[in-house]
Amino acid sequence: MPAFVVSIREGLEAVLILSILFGSLQRLGRMDLARCVWLGVGTASAISIGVAAALTAAGVELVGKAEAVFEGGTLLLAATVLTGMLFWMRGQGATLGARLASDVQRASRGGAGSGSSQGSQAAQYGTLALFSVAFLAVVREGIELALLLAASVYGSSIATTVTGAVLGLGVSAMLGILLFRGVVRLHFKRFFQASNIIMIVFAAGMVGLGVHEFVEAGLLPGLISHVWDIGPVLSDQSTVGGLLRSLFGYTSDPALIEIMAYLAYLSLVGWALYFRRRPQPVVASQ
Repeated sequence: MPAFVVSIREGLEAVLILSILFGSLQRLGRMDLARCVWLGVGTASAISIGVAAALTAAGVELVGKAEAVFEGGTLLLAATVLTGMLFWMRGQGATLGARLASDVQRASRGGAGSGSSQGSQAAQYGTLALFSVAFLAVVREGIELALLLAASVYGSSIATTVTGAVLGLGVSAMLGILLFRGVVRLHFKRFFQASNIIMIVFAAGMVGLGVHEFVEAGLLPGLISHVWDIGPVLSDQSTVGGLLRSLFGYTSDPALIEIMAYLAYLSLVGWALYFRRRPQPVVASQ
């Protein structure tokens, strides 16, 4: 389930980026450069898949304390990346389309040369520039998704994570096609506002599970080993408990430090994203 939701979220961000790139090329009458965008997207996707496979394989190879440390570190790193993504979208998302469109316009100018040697060099520059725009825009989303999926494996299983990722990306691709053709309309602002709340809860679960792994490895004190133990009622190894673990970082017998980390993350990040007032620009007096 987390892999499915995260993949839809990251997939739709990638769809937005691609729609901006292709829309800009279409307005400029330079759809002949679309292959550069697809090449950049394909390269970024291959690198992202490689990163996800490497992280998952590294975790599978480790055992004992090393495994707990690696899993805990991956979970905390994924939570950090996810948090950074949320703040980045909050601060920069509004200008993303304009910046990408400007990059595409500059790249297309480089590809509009004549048959001269200078025109050939300009065309090569434009091709490389457009490839770079597409690659850099998509590879960020892809590596974020790779890291988040690698972290979600530790809360569920490889098969569940892969299935959820494939379904999520498939839904995103289908929505992208329907949106591009005007068949459906999606209020992206409301979608990302709602998904941000879900992502914060996911990240809090990753923080709790990461701290849990560090406690098991002996790197952090549990403070109180088991604040409660409701395993006989709802074990985190059961089907329902496993789903709650993968979604919210549920543990049937958490240590006090895990609860503190979970609540601290929810409180601080939730306040910073939704309740902290943004600084107002200073207007110089005349």
